[in-house]
Amino acid sequence: MQPSPSRPPALPLDLSGRVVFVAGGGSAGPGWSIGRAASLTYARLGARVCVADRDAASAQETVALIRAEGGEAHCLVGDVALEADVQRLFDEARRQAGTVDVLHHNVGIGKTGGPLDTTAEDLDRIHAVNVRSLLLCSQQVLPAMQTQGRGSVVAISSVAGLRYVGYPHLAYSVTKAAVIQFTRMLAQQYAGQGIRANTVVPGLIDTPRIATTVARMFSADSLDEARVARARQVPMGRMGSAWDVAHACAFLASDAAAYVTGTELVVDGGLTGKYV
Repeated sequence: MQPSPSRPPALPLDLSGRVVFVAGGGSAGPGWSIGRAASLTYARLGARVCVADRDAASAQETVALIRAEGGEAHCLVGDVALEADVQRLFDEARRQAGTVDVLHHNVGIGKTGGPLDTTAEDLDRIHAVNVRSLLLCSQQVLPAMQTQGRGSVVAISSVAGLRYVGYPHLAYSVTKAAVIQFTRMLAQQYAGQGIRANTVVPGLIDTPRIATTVARMFSADSLDEARVARARQVPMGRMGSAWDVAHACAFLASDAAAYVTGTELVVDGGLTGKYV
């Protein structure tokens, strides 16, 4: 039923009663990763959050942060690139929290370098984590979403999946581009069944991951110098925070985005719009 023109609807940014499965809900180091910030954001909107990660301690830390605020969260440990682990993780999620309403796919690894620096084994490994895992997780949630006539898939890609980002990052870029197209295809196939699928495309985000991988592309000596160099690239003059991305994810997961599917929400401070 369409709302009365005289009474526009309130913004339905609410996930009360929904179950959200966050694949990659831990953090690569101290601080706020996108997966951790998204997990807390979903919980703050009333969702029961299943936090899945290969790192048990990191996943448990995210769960503890949610519970400290009075939210409901469950810790799940496993590798979403492995089919047996994925089956077990989702069995546990359904047993502990119920049917999954929202799949938040947040995993991603990479290796800097171009074609001559990337072995076939490198590409296979990165593809398994970044793309194969999205297939395996989608296979777990789609049947129930079809039955209930409702569901949302939020996949995290990267501006590296759209364009060159200033240094060679071949395997990561190719697989993050695949995440975008995978999600578009998913959206088209299931749109008529009440299932939405969208990609969030972060730009240069200040998360623990940059300290271990990306920073050395900007400065071999100083993380602070690398942060300054990255911020200088962005039209808004700063890197994004994990919360900037998490809030975009929450919108797409919720009924506030009920008419949004098969698209990419770029969260990059204007970066991809630059000519140089």
